[in-house]
Amino acid sequence: MTTTMRAAVCARPGGPEVLEVRDVPVPAVREGWSLVQVKGAGLNRSELRTRQGHSPDVTFPRVLGIECVGIVAASTDPTRPDGTTVAAVMGEMGRQFDGGHAEYALLPNPLLMPITTTLAWDVLAALPESYLTAQGSLDAVGVGPGGQGRLLIRGGTSSVGMAAASIASGHGVETAATTRRPGKTGALTAAGVDHVLVDDGGSLVASVRAVWPEGPDHVLDLIGATTAVDSLHLVRRGGTVCVSGSLNGWSIQDFEPIAMIPSGTRLTAFHSDDLKGSAGRTVLQRVVHEVEAGVHRPNIDRVFGLDDIAAAHRYMETNQATGKLVVVP
Repeated sequence: MTTTMRAAVCARPGGPEVLEVRDVPVPAVREGWSLVQVKGAGLNRSELRTRQGHSPDVTFPRVLGIECVGIVAASTDPTRPDGTTVAAVMGEMGRQFDGGHAEYALLPNPLLMPITTTLAWDVLAALPESYLTAQGSLDAVGVGPGGQGRLLIRGGTSSVGMAAASIASGHGVETAATTRRPGKTGALTAAGVDHVLVDDGGSLVASVRAVWPEGPDHVLDLIGATTAVDSLHLVRRGGTVCVSGSLNGWSIQDFEPIAMIPSGTRLTAFHSDDLKGSAGRTVLQRVVHEVEAGVHRPNIDRVFGLDDIAAAHRYMETNQATGKLVVVP
């Protein structure tokens, strides 16, 4: 096996220009960790934030990438032998240790999820983080098979939003989703959304009430800090709001729970780290089979080569994507 590899190295905090594709040594295998030949990796906003310097515990230089799919190249775990197709997400990938935006990644064995699939690598790479987050979020608000309730997704054209729409549609749930760009409404309809709402930055009350006079039963808020309180007043009294994204900030300023959460309404959250490793393997394998069967769409917007990693960051940072961006080494 080669002793060097190409990796997208984030040299220091800053703009996309700090990402440098370099030839670096292939990581040395050590006990409890296995080497994975990366075949594809999703791009996520958390990587943009790390690159910008907003992840305080990250040291640079660092290879980013909180998820990847590939083949075990050198295993230290007999349950995941060489040649096994695996996926990995979270667990401090791309933060405390180098992540998936490289030709090889040395990963802790508990993070590796063996997957059986016939999907192309770029399609498989589009699934782990987006679909695990979407499924965990829908579980948190109580959306499941049987088509019960009405779901509003805020940030609908994000990769997680489109995955959630696909899953909810498959369950027969009536779904509405927001987008800031009228040109993206068709993509939401194709993902299974029943009602597409254009968010112009003002109040959504009128457009939501026009669809559901009593409000949705569930709100999946992927925008986060700037919209969470508003979502609490859009959902019907006694409904549930789940915050699972931070498209527009991390924290809510001057949050007053008693004043801001209507009585009986529930506010919860989901973090994809909860479905890393063995906790997420069964869920991801089910998603993979359902994508193979045409039940769910991979929702890929664009595939970038490793040499185009800076362009990929710019593309995401300027909100051009509708769905998932994938990087292929």
